[in-house]
Amino acid sequence: MSVFSEPDDFEAALGEEGCLGLLITGRGLFRARLTQIALHRLRLSAAEEQLSRIGFIVVPADMVLMWFPIGGAPSPVWGGVGMRAGEIMIVGPGQRLHARTAGPCRWGAIWLPVEELIRYGRALTGAPFGVPSVAQYRRPAPANGTHLHHLHAAAIRMAQIRPQALVDAEAAHGLEQQLIHALIKCLPAGVEDKRVTATDRCQDILSRFEDLLKAQPNRNLHMAEICAALSVSDHLLRSLCLEHLGLGPTAYIRVRRMSLARRDLWRGNHGVASVSGAARRHGFHDGGRFAASYRELFGELPSVTLRRSLRAGTADLARRRMHLPV
Repeated sequence: MSVFSEPDDFEAALGEEGCLGLLITGRGLFRARLTQIALHRLRLSAAEEQLSRIGFIVVPADMVLMWFPIGGAPSPVWGGVGMRAGEIMIVGPGQRLHARTAGPCRWGAIWLPVEELIRYGRALTGAPFGVPSVAQYRRPAPANGTHLHHLHAAAIRMAQIRPQALVDAEAAHGLEQQLIHALIKCLPAGVEDKRVTATDRCQDILSRFEDLLKAQPNRNLHMAEICAALSVSDHLLRSLCLEHLGLGPTAYIRVRRMSLARRDLWRGNHGVASVSGAARRHGFHDGGRFAASYRELFGELPSVTLRRSLRAGTADLARRRMHLPV
């Protein structure tokens, strides 16, 4: 289990969960915990987050993601559609979509190669078993859903308390087989009553929006040039951003640039040695307004982030020096 106090470190760890971008939208200091387990076929994870955020999820072409909330926290929104209690989100290979939360949340995830899911599904159900081409919500029978949650929770507890038990090949194989069987029961073939997230076109527009922002991270892009680059109307882009991101495009870009400035301050990227340097690099030319907005979003002044970064760097250097030969 890993505990995080910096969004960048949590985002890096979530890279294994298909998260290519993480923006914190809740006010205050960041805290998160993450447990990850790699079995022979399955990969499991469980997380607890304290602040609302927006994640951009990309599933590899050979994998399937199953995601579910844990506990009674506010339901997350995947692809513009809110989850309901007892549901599981299944995201097929190659899917790209946004997932946002509205406050503290706990969640679990299971990754499985798509070929393995199809093979096991056919063997256990005796019927054709396909993977949806778009992200979908599934509502398993309560007993099946509860069984899957209990197995997932038991695996996570084992990794946290007795990780050596998962080193035993026989025990790990038995756990994996139970999880796969429980998962197949929760994803039966032929389910007709299922809600689907946004259309391929909507997801494509927002994915290209992310690509555009990534290609020009330091520019304060205007709506007219964004819409021209994406070949969409101003109204459509605004409505999609509000539905999927919970923010308008201008507000989303501003939070994104603020987060990049924070990353520079914390990691000392590109030789940034001052708050004003980080602010200017990301398009904030009024230092006072930048500092006020930064504190409102992250719970501390940018100068405090920079000082903490310098202290952390000094402490790390001292630790390395202690191991140098005399």
